[in-house]
Amino acid sequence: MKNIFIDGSAGTTGLRIFERLSLRDDIKLITLSDELRKDEKARKEALNASDIAFLCLPDIAAKEAVSMLENPDTVIIDTSTAHRTNPDWTYGFAELGLYEDIRNSKRIANPGCHASGFIALIKPLIDAKILDKNALLSVVSLTGYSGGGKTMIAEYEDENRSNIFDSPRLYALNQTHKHIPEMTALTGIKHAPVFMPIVDDFYSGMQVIIPLFAENINGKLADIIDVYKSNYNSKVVYYTDIDGLSNTSLHQGLDSMSISVCGNDERFTLIARYDNLGKGASGAAIQNMNIVMGVDETLGLEI
Repeated sequence: MKNIFIDGSAGTTGLRIFERLSLRDDIKLITLSDELRKDEKARKEALNASDIAFLCLPDIAAKEAVSMLENPDTVIIDTSTAHRTNPDWTYGFAELGLYEDIRNSKRIANPGCHASGFIALIKPLIDAKILDKNALLSVVSLTGYSGGGKTMIAEYEDENRSNIFDSPRLYALNQTHKHIPEMTALTGIKHAPVFMPIVDDFYSGMQVIIPLFAENINGKLADIIDVYKSNYNSKVVYYTDIDGLSNTSLHQGLDSMSISVCGNDERFTLIARYDNLGKGASGAAIQNMNIVMGVDETLGLEI
């Protein structure tokens, strides 16, 4: 029986992890009362008493939590941005060939929602030398409003909301979105992509889209399909053909991700579809916990 603590269980990701883990009988949740959940002493005791601790906190608070650790056996799964490009931390996307690294790590950085799709699409092509590290890339990422946390959820679900919430909204226009360093570092590309995140009036779901011209790659469309099929064939992440329209809410409520490529011999698009709260957040965190524990990676997941 593993002792699990969620530091920051009141936020969107932490609450979702807590709800899922509350249904399991193979773990014991360490909980703090509302009066103590921000108490440093109580948090420190809980962190050091846990076998695995999830950090669902802002970046600064996540770093502070790590500094409280004295127990060398406690495994940290950090869902913040704080450690995703830190070489001393394991990146928590198992399907990138990182199962053993995650299983043996004490410090795991859970991927960002937008970044998960971009990295899943680009890294295998870089590794296979189909795409050059110097490629100039653009990426559009469509997400449900739950990705903005409690504040944005409240804005979208307010019955008296402004009509600006009725249509898609492009944001991070200054190209300084916090996921861009992660996208760049984990794929190994030399130039940060032009990133266009869009939030729309649906609760959850995500679709990451990367356009390419044939002259951008070393190979053909069929070569990309072969690479994706060989890399992604698990229950959680897998390749699938798309026939007709590509639905952003395909994996809504699920923890899986589908990888696709569509187009012709001249122009095509790479597409990753998943739930921003699933494989893009809490689902990935629970999958990482399962791998650390040595149990079925899909235990407690919705596939």
